[in-house]
Amino acid sequence: MLLKTLPLFMVIMATRAADEDDNPAVDQLVLFKNRTEGPIAIMTTAAGAPIEYQTTITLNKRLLFNEFLMDSLTHVVRERIPERLVHAKGAGAFGYFEVTHDISDICRAKLFKMGEKTPIVARFSLVVTEHGGSDTQRDIRGFALKFYTEDGNFDIIGLNTPMFAFKDPILFPTFVRSQKRNPATDLHDPNMLWDYLTTNPESFNLFLLYFSDRGIPDGYRHMPGFGIHTYQVVNNRSENHFIRFHFLPDAGIKNIFSEEARRLAGFDTDYSTRDLYNAIGTGNFPSWTASIQVLTESDIKNASFDVFDVTKVLPQDKYPLKPFGRFVLNSNPVNYVAEIEQLAFNPANLVDGILGGPDKVFEARRLAYRDAQYYRLGGNFLRIPVNCPLRHRAYPYNRDGVPPLNDNLGDIPNYYPNSFNGPVPYVDNNVGELIEIYQDKANNYDQSRELYVNELDAEEKKRLVENIVYSLENATGFLQERAIKIFKRIHPDLSERVKQALRNATMNCQCGDN
Repeated sequence: MLLKTLPLFMVIMATRAADEDDNPAVDQLVLFKNRTEGPIAIMTTAAGAPIEYQTTITLNKRLLFNEFLMDSLTHVVRERIPERLVHAKGAGAFGYFEVTHDISDICRAKLFKMGEKTPIVARFSLVVTEHGGSDTQRDIRGFALKFYTEDGNFDIIGLNTPMFAFKDPILFPTFVRSQKRNPATDLHDPNMLWDYLTTNPESFNLFLLYFSDRGIPDGYRHMPGFGIHTYQVVNNRSENHFIRFHFLPDAGIKNIFSEEARRLAGFDTDYSTRDLYNAIGTGNFPSWTASIQVLTESDIKNASFDVFDVTKVLPQDKYPLKPFGRFVLNSNPVNYVAEIEQLAFNPANLVDGILGGPDKVFEARRLAYRDAQYYRLGGNFLRIPVNCPLRHRAYPYNRDGVPPLNDNLGDIPNYYPNSFNGPVPYVDNNVGELIEIYQDKANNYDQSRELYVNELDAEEKKRLVENIVYSLENATGFLQERAIKIFKRIHPDLSERVKQALRNATMNCQCGDN
């Protein structure tokens, strides 16, 4: 494909060398000035009419006849699209994914062919934190990748934890609302959070990581990502396998302790965003090694637990990591809103060979993400350049509606089937079918216990308890008691430590009152 046919952001990604600057985020405007000669153009209205200097001054003049003023005033109040309900604050960049190990015996997707190199865009985010919040807030992080494959876009929308918060998607509204603001006070309310957690203890497996050192990554470059779901994939022999995606940063996993995170929040709320932009801008391109855990149909049938349960991890001693690729981010967005804020992910964006997850959370996300994009970006969000497929043109039968329409598919027939040479479907005699599964209610105290006993050292356990109590001490008494009972089911030592720390916090508070 000729470079000139690519969207602008991909042209720049493919052709622009990194600017040699120590702090490109701070010096972005200076760098622009240095690579241009004088004003780049004559100002115009949005309709393209040149703007004469006198129209930039409105005192003692008729305002309604000033098109520059009308253009500016009516646009500025429309410059914000609805904020994402979750994952509102985030950063992103462009790069490529390359296959390093052959997994064609597992999955026939073309983007996983040996030697294949696929353009990607990545977005990292905080889940609950609002757009103006701090990057160093204790929060779960989103980890999303869009692969621009020759078969269309493939999206992986995961987290920086290998598990999700709930197994039944009906809990999604409750989960989100309990961590957002109290509708009466407009404040974050620990009673809401701990009421949710102690009512739905399946979430503790994730929230132990939330309250551990992993709760505050040291920027996005040092943050791992996980696909969460156990995906069903098919190979060229129409054999099913089941995989979970892992993306581990080549620079190593690093985290920030609570005290340092609060200090950073005091002077740089965009710490992670700035770090990612500056690293790429100075040529220090971050990269991640991609691996999968692989299960056969026999493994699925013989597993001692529900391997499709998104609140659980797949033990690596039983299902070891199999490296298969690497992705590199080497280009910053040129315009954040156009390329990152309008970036739309959907788990339903799948390609041949990848059938998705058979669990109900995956099924519900297929609707929830699509609906969110319709609300935020409109019915034609897939025609926004950053969301368009790159390696071929899309030929849906959907037309009209709110912009962007691009060429609106020109004069091609707009209904199917038709007798006038409109686009037609292809036939695949080996197409796979997603399996159907039965899932019991979540129960993962055993994995929470494994995390606490075998994966955290003494200092990490100490900080875990401190971070739990920092939140729990502000909850009401009966919620504290419910939480302690759940911690006891995870492990008596954890329960006793939390109970004692709460008691000490209460005593210190009473002493302070005196």
